Amino acid sequence: MALFSTPMIPRDGKITIEDSTSGTPISFEVKYEDGDFQHDPFEEGYMEHVILQDRGVDYAVRKSQEQRITFSFSCHATDFKDSTEKTLPDSVLKSGAFASGVSVFGANADAWGVKLTFTAEQTDYGAAADSSITFAKVRMSYGFAEGVPGKFTIKGTVFNPSSTITIA
Repeated sequence: MALFSTPMIPRDGKITIEDSTSGTPISFEVKYEDGDFQHDPFEEGYMEHVILQDRGVDYAVRKSQEQRITFSFSCHATDFKDSTEKTLPDSVLKSGAFASGVSVFGANADAWGVKLTFTAEQTDYGAAADSSITFAKVRMSYGFAEGVPGKFTIKGTVFNPSSTITIA
């Protein structure tokens, strides 16, 4: 199959956040994004590498530990909290419509975590499928900045990247 020749641009992307509720997860598609989603560079196997030397000369490269992968994006702020409608802050803080959610780290986990998927629309432009990156276990934080418009800035950390990142 030939390389798809239509480049991704911001209007093609969407970000979805969901919990781990059985059956029908609590799901939220982020609205009013700036199209600036980004993640840290990936290495093979999502593992950091250490270069070993003998008196200053490289002699081996070894995998050492999982990478600490982070991501970020921003979007326009419309609502901090709502008891029924899903908001970005609620998905981060496990409040409002996400208050009864189940963490991706387990139903009885000490920490709240969600799944984040970035999808780039490509079938509309002739590709056989859309492209996506799924981070199955993340913790997120958000900040707010007043302005025209007000903005949320989201940062997240991916846990166990070697077994929880899916690229399609």
